[in-house]
Amino acid sequence: MNKRMFVAACTIGVLTLTACGGKDGGASANGEVTLKLVAADYGDKASNSSTAYWNDVAQRFTAANPKIKVDVQVINWNDIDSQVKTMIQSGNVPDVLQTGGYADKVADDLLYKADEVLSESTRKNLIDSFAKAGEVDGTQYGIPFVSSARAFFYNKTLFAKAGVTEAPKNWDELTAAAQKVKAKVPGVTPYALPLGPEEAQGESLIWELGNGGGYTDAKGGYTLDAKANVEAFSWLKTNLVGPGLTYANPATTDRKTAFADFAAGKTAMLNGHPSLIQMSKDGKVDYGVAPIPGKSGPLASTLGVADWMMAFKDGGHKEEVRKFLDFAYSKENTLKFDETYNLMPVTKDTLQEMTANGKHKDLEPFFTLLPNAVFYPLGDTTWDAVSAEIKKSGGTAVNDPAKVLGELQKKAEAAVADQ
Repeated sequence: MNKRMFVAACTIGVLTLTACGGKDGGASANGEVTLKLVAADYGDKASNSSTAYWNDVAQRFTAANPKIKVDVQVINWNDIDSQVKTMIQSGNVPDVLQTGGYADKVADDLLYKADEVLSESTRKNLIDSFAKAGEVDGTQYGIPFVSSARAFFYNKTLFAKAGVTEAPKNWDELTAAAQKVKAKVPGVTPYALPLGPEEAQGESLIWELGNGGGYTDAKGGYTLDAKANVEAFSWLKTNLVGPGLTYANPATTDRKTAFADFAAGKTAMLNGHPSLIQMSKDGKVDYGVAPIPGKSGPLASTLGVADWMMAFKDGGHKEEVRKFLDFAYSKENTLKFDETYNLMPVTKDTLQEMTANGKHKDLEPFFTLLPNAVFYPLGDTTWDAVSAEIKKSGGTAVNDPAKVLGELQKKAEAAVADQ
C-alpha cells in the first residue's frame, strides 16, 4: 500500500544552477526554476521502479513549460522518511514531496495549503473522502496521491496440495490452514508475516483490528499498548511465530520480501494490497482474494491506505508547483501510475475510467472493501513520528508484546506532549 520536489540546493553535481540560497534557491539568472521531486518507489525491482514514471512526467512537463525544470529523486520506502528528515534539517527544504504522510510537516508550518498549489478544477477532481483525510484542523494540506486497501491473498495450488478447501475466515482457521501447508507442502512458508521496517505499521494494525484493537481510541488518543493489541501480538507469538508457521524473524522481514515470496509460489497466504495482483499474475500464481480473517470472523473494517503529495513553502515557488501538480494530476498521468502498480485512484475522472473500461475486474474486491476501511491517524501531527517508531521496533512485539507496545505508547505520549 510508500517523491518530492525540492528547492534546488547549492550542491555541486546535483543541479546546475547559477543562483542559490534562500527563497530563490531554485531560480537561475535566466529566470528558469528547478524544482526537485522526491518520491517513494512503488516498484519491487529495477525494471518497474517509479523512477521511469517520474522521469517521463518531468520531461513532458518541462517540454510544455520550458522555464520550469524538474529534478527527480526516487527513494525506497525504508529510507524515504529518514532521508527527507535529514534534507529538511540541513536546510535543503523541498518544493514538493510524495510519500506516506504529511501531518508532521503541517505541525512545523512547512507546507502550503492545498488550495494554494492546486487549481480549483484539480481540487474538485479529488475524491471527497480522500481530500477530507488530507485535512488538519479543517484545512487541507495533504494531497492524496494513490489509495489502497488490504485483503487476504492465498495460493489456490498450495491450498489444494495441503487439503485446504477454502480461505480461512478467522484466526483458528488460518492456523489450521497453515499447519496443513507446513505438514504437506515442504519448503513453503505457510503465512508470510512482514513486520520489518517497511510495513510494520500496516501489518501490526491489521492484526490489532482483528482483535478489536487499533492505534487510537474514539477521541483520537494513542492506544498502542491497549489490551486488545497486546493480545493480538501474543496470539501471533504463540500460534504463528513459535510453531514456525511464518518467517523465523518477522521483525526483520519486509513487505517486499513477503510479496516476492508469494509471487514466486513460496508462501501460501498473506495480507496484501492490489499491486500483488500483477506480481502474482507475472509469477503465474493461481491466487484468490478474500476478506482478512479476524479473531472471530472476517474483518468488518480492513486497513485502508492513502499516500500523499505535499508542497513546501520555503522555496517560494508556489506558481511553478501549482503548474506541475495540475500536470501530474491529469487523468493521463494518474491513470498510468495507478495501472502500472494496480493501485486505486484518488481522482474522480480516473476512478470513472478504471471502473468503466473493463480492464480492472481484479480490483473489484478492493473497491468493495475501501468504503469501510480504517485509516492511520493521518491528521494527527504526531503520526509520522509515531509511525516511524512503529516501523523501527513495532515488529519486535512478537517477541515481547507488552514490553514493546508499552515502550511505543510512552514514545507516542511523549510526541504528543512535545508538539
